[in-house]
Amino acid sequence: MINVNLLSVSNLPKLNKLRKLELSDNRISGGLEVLAERTPNLTHLNLSGNKIKDINTLEPLKKLPNLHSLDLFNCEVTMLINYRESVFTLLPQLTYLDGFDADDQEAPDSDPEADGDGLEDEYENGEEGEEEDDDEEEDDLDEEVIDDEEDEDDDLEGEEEEDGEEDGEDDEEDEADDDLPRGEKRKRNLEDEGEEDPEDEEDDEDD
Repeated sequence: MINVNLLSVSNLPKLNKLRKLELSDNRISGGLEVLAERTPNLTHLNLSGNKIKDINTLEPLKKLPNLHSLDLFNCEVTMLINYRESVFTLLPQLTYLDGFDADDQEAPDSDPEADGDGLEDEYENGEEGEEEDDDEEEDDLDEEVIDDEEDEDDDLEGEEEEDGEEDGEDDEEDEADDDLPRGEKRKRNLEDEGEEDPEDEEDDEDD
């Protein structure tokens, strides 16, 4: 919430997991006890460019046990005599004030934990896991498709074999007909077609 004309943080919601809060270039002059109540796990707080004038205004930050870095650049409080020594005494949990520790050693450029790099890694690992799961599901689907195709091929082969057997039976019947005498063959054909032999009809007439 940088440069949004904030006068206080009284309307800040409860954010138990928040670690880094940017409030620079606003008009905040006090009321920091709200941060201890609603952002208890804060590690980095930037209040530079606000209206903080007294060391006592920072006293509520004592209730933030994990606060390691505090920025107060361009606040009037930084003009006080023994400003840095007073803040480090008031807030012993601090490691860095305005980018430097108590021995004037500069803070590293970035803090992976505060910048959320660890969360990004977890997110990327989660994505990789999902991709692997998706690949496994695709492989399973491919195997099912192959099995279905093999089953269809087997069914087609079975039907072809049945057709071949029927054709073979027809051929056998034709061969059997060829072996019969000519008269018997003709009589059998007439019987198959539901007709009577003319010779049989003449016999009936004679009778």
